[in-house]
Amino acid sequence: MYDLLPIINQFAITGKITAVSPLGSGHIHETFHLKTESDTTDDYVLQRINNNVFRNPGAVMHNIRIVTGHIQKKLDAAGAGDIKRKVLQPVGLGNGELMFADASGNLWRCFVFIPDHKTFDRAVNVSQVYEGGKAYGQFLQMLSDLPASTIQETIPGFHDLDLRLYQFEEAVKTGLKERLTETEGEIAMLRIRKADMRTILERGKTGRIPVRVVHHDTKINNVLFDTSNKALCVIDLDTVMPGHVHDDFGDSIRTFTNTGEEDDADLTKVSMNIRFFEAFAVGFLEVAGAMLNKDEKEHLALSARVMTYMQILRFLADYLNGDTYYRIHYPKHNLQRARAQIKLLLSMEEQYEEMKRIIAGI
Repeated sequence: MYDLLPIINQFAITGKITAVSPLGSGHIHETFHLKTESDTTDDYVLQRINNNVFRNPGAVMHNIRIVTGHIQKKLDAAGAGDIKRKVLQPVGLGNGELMFADASGNLWRCFVFIPDHKTFDRAVNVSQVYEGGKAYGQFLQMLSDLPASTIQETIPGFHDLDLRLYQFEEAVKTGLKERLTETEGEIAMLRIRKADMRTILERGKTGRIPVRVVHHDTKINNVLFDTSNKALCVIDLDTVMPGHVHDDFGDSIRTFTNTGEEDDADLTKVSMNIRFFEAFAVGFLEVAGAMLNKDEKEHLALSARVMTYMQILRFLADYLNGDTYYRIHYPKHNLQRARAQIKLLLSMEEQYEEMKRIIAGI
């Protein structure tokens, strides 16, 4: 356990800390809730940054400073009230830096705690999905005039499809022989789809799809909701990087609309809920539609397939390599993950024309 008091004292917080408790169920960082003595002072969130996952924590905090500052200026200009509940507020040290290194080399950061919020691990109704779509759409809209060149890459190649294809083919070349034989069908179906899946990437290379500042981890549990189930703000900004709007829209659809679990052993439970797709798209385009060009809009539906395809590549490559990246809970866990995502992709393909009609009609 850490001696937290000397660490807490490094940050420019207001009020006396009366209680410290673990917060949340995240798997990356260690997080603590700092309770203050008065209702008139803010509570805080203290985090130990996992620099095994984020090898360049300086870039992470650089991005967070720029992104949160940019959003706050937008909210100020719009006369939005209660800004502390609508954007993360990093808390600096006395010298203005946003990170503190303790005597053991652990890196720490602090944010103002957003009270009276709730989070969800799964989307359970259309209203919730619509609010999630609005939250991520507004996040991108507020950053639409922030040059992507001001933001650094925190995980190189994170949503680079060509990199994931290369890693997959390397795994096919050098993977465990018995697993290669076992997955011949999956390997073939992924290869057949390669050209289609590279469409957005190719349009990005020609400039028809612009590089923007995007979130890159658009799960529903990275949206805070208020007590009335209205979206408050987007959190977990560690993966904010330059990318395409499709990185966020596509991965949102992959995670928000799945009727089963990401690794569901019962594949009959896995499909894409088309009503959830529509709800997310309506919320997203309601606030972000005006910033998108024609090519971006036309490829939103495809992006859901692309991001699901990319996740299949990653799960299957890890299985072929002997499960060296993702934590597994049983011997064929990565294979089950890949097969569940394949079922989701097939469901998207079956409903693809309807997905495109929905986007065109909004």
